[in-house]
Amino acid sequence: MRTLVVGDVHGCKDELVQLLKRTKPDRVVLVGDLFTKGPKPAGVYKCIRKHGIEAVLGNHDQRLISALDGERPTDTLAHLCIERLNKTGTQWQDWLRALPLFLDVEGFTVVHAGLHPSGRKKRTSRSTALYRRRWPVDRPPNPHWHQVYWGTRRVIFGHDAVGGLVRVEHNGQPHIIGLDTGCVYGGALSGYLIEEDKIVQVPAQRDYQAINR
Repeated sequence: MRTLVVGDVHGCKDELVQLLKRTKPDRVVLVGDLFTKGPKPAGVYKCIRKHGIEAVLGNHDQRLISALDGERPTDTLAHLCIERLNKTGTQWQDWLRALPLFLDVEGFTVVHAGLHPSGRKKRTSRSTALYRRRWPVDRPPNPHWHQVYWGTRRVIFGHDAVGGLVRVEHNGQPHIIGLDTGCVYGGALSGYLIEEDKIVQVPAQRDYQAINR
């Protein structure tokens, strides 16, 4: 079994395809933020369908759902992304709405943004799962949530392109892995092969959008 967890794709279909070709995984899980900002959201969805890729919900995925529900009528970025995705049909909408906040994958819990420091999913709010970067208040100079994490649950997350690649070990074993390396901002698309404890990266073909720091 070869399990690949992939950081924030953000519409970067070409880099995702390269990563899959390079790693040849049996199972693929995405950490959320799948379609917006980048150049090929429809291509990402077609790739998801072709390979049976799984995912958790990200904050930008929730943004698309809110736009579909009429809650963001002036969100140009979301509506442009929806328009492009609808060229594949509307099946993607039901698929997106059904995404979970968490997936348990080969001994890790995959979440988009963060977990409660205890590691308990029941104590993790929806806001923490989708948006959290810092704890206890989500702004500097508070520490990143994974710096104060004391839970035994192993975690793989994304959401923090500025923070970049994260690896926290416990007793010499990987305990927390952060995979958002800002592909859409000209960084790289990062994947983690769980069974091999290996990071694989594909450089972005170009800067698709300026990063908001």
